[in-house]
Amino acid sequence: MVTSPQPRRGNTRQRIQDVALAFFMERGYEKTSLREIADELGVTKAALYYHFKTKEDILVSLFAEVGAKVDRLIAWGREQPRTRAVKRELLSRYSRIAGDAAPLFHILQENQATLRDLSVGQDFKQRVSALVDLFKDPDAPMASQVRSVSALLCMHLGSFALKGIEGAPEDKRQALLAATEDLLDSAYP
Repeated sequence: MVTSPQPRRGNTRQRIQDVALAFFMERGYEKTSLREIADELGVTKAALYYHFKTKEDILVSLFAEVGAKVDRLIAWGREQPRTRAVKRELLSRYSRIAGDAAPLFHILQENQATLRDLSVGQDFKQRVSALVDLFKDPDAPMASQVRSVSALLCMHLGSFALKGIEGAPEDKRQALLAATEDLLDSAYP
């Protein structure tokens, strides 16, 4: 049996998302069925279809908020100069987004083969590419560009890779942020 969070009563859509998230985390996206989600909730498949037509619709809904946050960060970053201070702020803001979205990033990582062809995978790939572009500085030496981009990717991957390290989530987020800032700072001699 999947250990799902206590579903919130009264909000069926949210309850579906909570149970699906738990199933996707524990079993994987591919191995989770709408039938299992409906059974766990004690509702009919028809009731589930009322809120979500497909399993992908549930996944898209789970990523909607984090996607919007990343889109706002990208929009903000595009309006800024490509300075070290701005890149540090981008890392800081992204660390908060990634920290909150660690379970979703875990789902993306663990289900890459399946999700890369779905809209969620394509959208997130585009968002990460847009963030990478914000860390590139075409006038900087190649080694500096690599360090800057690596700082972002380290933040991205570290947000879910640190789950096996003991410590409070906020302490791990802060440690990861410090490490990525050090890497970014190494791009500026």
